[in-house]
Amino acid sequence: MAKITVYISGSIAAYKGVEVVRGLQKRGHTVRVVMTKGATQLIGPATLAALTKYPVLTDLWQNQTQPIPHIELADWTELAVVVPASADLLAKMANGLADDAASTTLLATSAPKMVVPAMNSHMWQAPATQRNLHQLKSDGVTIVEPVTGRLAEGYAGKGRLPEPAAIVDAVQDHLNQDQLLTGKHLVVTAGGTREPLDPVRYIGNRSSGKMGVAIARAAAASGAQVTLIVGQASVDLPVAANITVVPALTTSDMLKAVQAAFPTADALVMAAAVADYRPLQIAEQKVKKTPGHQDWTLELTETVDILKTVAQTKRPDQVVVGFAAETQDLLANAQRKLAKKGADMIVANSVAGKDSAFGSDQDQVTILRAGQEPLAWPRLTKETVAQRLIKLIAERIK
Repeated sequence: MAKITVYISGSIAAYKGVEVVRGLQKRGHTVRVVMTKGATQLIGPATLAALTKYPVLTDLWQNQTQPIPHIELADWTELAVVVPASADLLAKMANGLADDAASTTLLATSAPKMVVPAMNSHMWQAPATQRNLHQLKSDGVTIVEPVTGRLAEGYAGKGRLPEPAAIVDAVQDHLNQDQLLTGKHLVVTAGGTREPLDPVRYIGNRSSGKMGVAIARAAAASGAQVTLIVGQASVDLPVAANITVVPALTTSDMLKAVQAAFPTADALVMAAAVADYRPLQIAEQKVKKTPGHQDWTLELTETVDILKTVAQTKRPDQVVVGFAAETQDLLANAQRKLAKKGADMIVANSVAGKDSAFGSDQDQVTILRAGQEPLAWPRLTKETVAQRLIKLIAERIK
């Protein structure tokens, strides 16, 4: 059972924080509470103190018998849950501000953090809020997104706090996940590879690296040591003690990096979008436009198939997962890839049209495994897809 600190901020949904505290206690966790000044205007600290049997921290100077109460609580915490998380507190967390008891204690907390935002839909959609959420994700904070429903203002929109029972389930899933891959080593590839044409230009693809990075973070949160091999990516790369980032821009570089890391790995997840072809000749100097030569004909040759090459060397105790990004005949092409590549699992996703997974924060995938029915998941955030995939990999390793 975990030591959980619940932070309640000044959102109108603050009253639901009481139910979350009770739900976590019923699961056997020890809970302590921090409240912002705004939260104390909506619910009384005495209620939460009575439930938890601990004083509620609302002010940095309230307990003179404990000289540094926020540090003591930060060191005690095994998981910090901010519920509801207001736009104001999200902004403070994202920018490292520490001007009250809640923000100061959160900044001092090295334990994993989970935030459950609740606010008006316009505030949720504001560019500043989305920037702050992006930064928090980059910092390794788990985001449980609000749901669409009737808001306090009297109209429907995204910003409503999920029901307390769903939040408690999310916390429990997060805690259970932490134990899945302790002592294991996962190799994850992310982003797209580049194949140079000359010193300036290259052939590439639209992969952002979001899925691979999300998988690396989920694996690290599950206790694994992670080697993250990254090509071209447009997202911030994780900074964590148990994640080693290895740059590999070309397909050849990525193959070498994967082959170097794979022998000590328990699993390989090939989420990178690897170029299928490369120029047969690479110009040593920048190719210039010249009069009378309006066309530039390129001769391409196949690149090495990293997934197939490495899967041929895997031991029975190793798990290899590939991705199939397709624009048509998704499942048929993915099934052929599963049979041909020697992988244990293929994650099939569409990159066609407006629902393309490239660059999106969401994805809809189908998991293919030899001898088993396809496992179709609904459209989910890439973080949720990553967490579910890590659970499947952990089960396969065991």
